[in-house]
Amino acid sequence: MFQGSVWKLFLVNMLSCGLEACMATVAVYIPPLLLQAGMEECYMTMVLAIGPVLGMIFIPMIGSASDSHHSRFGQRRPFIWMLSLGVLLGLQIMPQARRLALLMSPQHHHWLEAALQAAAVCLLEFCGQACLTLLVALLSDLFPGKDENSRAFSVNSMMMSLGGCLGFLLPAVDWKHIPIATYLGGQGAFVYALLTFLFLCCLLTTAFIPEETGGGGRETVVHRPLKSWSGSGSCSHWSLPQPLNFCVALGQCASACTSLLPRLYAGCVQVPTVIWRLFVAELCSWMALMSVMLFFVDFMGKGLYQGVPWAKPESEERKQYNEGVRIGSLGLFLQFVVSVLCSLIMERWIALLGARVVYISSGVLLVLTTAVMSVSDSVTTVTVMVAMTGYTLCVLQVLPYTLLCQYHLNKQVFFTSSKPRTCLLSTSDNPAALTVYSCGHTEEEMSSEEDFSDGSPHVSLLVGGNDEDETDCTPVSQRGMCYDMAILESAYLFSQVLPAMCLGSVVQLAKSVRAYMASACCFSVLAFLCSTRVIYSHTDLQP
Repeated sequence: MFQGSVWKLFLVNMLSCGLEACMATVAVYIPPLLLQAGMEECYMTMVLAIGPVLGMIFIPMIGSASDSHHSRFGQRRPFIWMLSLGVLLGLQIMPQARRLALLMSPQHHHWLEAALQAAAVCLLEFCGQACLTLLVALLSDLFPGKDENSRAFSVNSMMMSLGGCLGFLLPAVDWKHIPIATYLGGQGAFVYALLTFLFLCCLLTTAFIPEETGGGGRETVVHRPLKSWSGSGSCSHWSLPQPLNFCVALGQCASACTSLLPRLYAGCVQVPTVIWRLFVAELCSWMALMSVMLFFVDFMGKGLYQGVPWAKPESEERKQYNEGVRIGSLGLFLQFVVSVLCSLIMERWIALLGARVVYISSGVLLVLTTAVMSVSDSVTTVTVMVAMTGYTLCVLQVLPYTLLCQYHLNKQVFFTSSKPRTCLLSTSDNPAALTVYSCGHTEEEMSSEEDFSDGSPHVSLLVGGNDEDETDCTPVSQRGMCYDMAILESAYLFSQVLPAMCLGSVVQLAKSVRAYMASACCFSVLAFLCSTRVIYSHTDLQP
């Protein structure tokens, strides 16, 4: 049984490793390819924001469709295979965009090449992120127990880190002297061919995953049929002609998205103070780190090596830029190596120093490293500095979720502040013994599930604004871990969008790529200040 679990764990995480390798390598080549296609700096950075935005919109829909899907291939694998086709398509378009543009429009190939590169980047980033999300769901299906689930996610994190190391190592190696690289068209073409072969091998392993077609033994969700336009309750939308069927499904999807907006607003309003502070600190930290990771190779190629990405392929300026990209990839590879090493000792490190010291020290280190990278002209110094940020990367992958678990273990202590109005209901004959609820359920519905400490008031957050809602409330002890974890996950997605939308224009105004590292330094200072406001223990709640 143990050997079977290890085998399944290996099969699933092989694809996670391959996907992370592809996305890491693409992260290295995106700025050079877009700039070489003639795209301006501000538009290049905006392209990097499209993938995360599409992910925030469509990945929840894909996940919901996967939850309700049942076939002989399982719930997750059909979606994983379809999204993997998008990854493979992106891997083929990116190195061949120039040739495709020349074939399609020889006179106006520049703008078409830029458009093809941008489309391939968005396709690969979106499909890759959605595929990784489905693989995490597949792990949860295959390993439902608490202990085995924890082990599965630990192995998944390690395999993804190793995939990141491999993805940053491939561009760092000089492949252009290998005969097959010359035949394929150079360094970039060979790396993409190698990635395609690696990804296909990893994708092949999913065919051997023994996924349960009934949803891994979980409860099957029964969906009510959608009503037809005629209003007949006995006719589902599947009996309509195909165009009407599509229109009804599209209308249902639009209605669901519209009804989601008030819930999202309510969710933002009722976030407890402890989670809100943690979210802001994590968002600022990730923005600083993403400003480094997304644009480091461009900074090395143009800033330290004085290269020109749009110069002729055989010119000295172009060679210098490509060399800077290669060394920048090596620096990011070392960053992931440091992150992997830190992850092995992070649990003991937190137990020895405490969460506050570890989190704040990661912010201080990020300020120092980005400040040095902003002013230094030494390639060695900058490479060492970016490698040291691997410590911050490891802390951001571990500590926020550790603190969130601590909050949920003692909800009555940590979830005690609220911004909206509260709903106070007496829970005993003593009028002073009050329980604070948040809207969602009645007191009778929740009374059988509550386990409150004697004499402790329980405070949560409330959204409603009408008096009749005050009897429809949920106790704070029912606040979900998954919902709060999704809030923290959104900080990672937003951290990619904001720098990508703004930093290109900042670089153009400053007329120097050092503005990337200077902006990262500003974000890291803000992250350090916010990290001092995070609630690390119940003593921080004392006035």
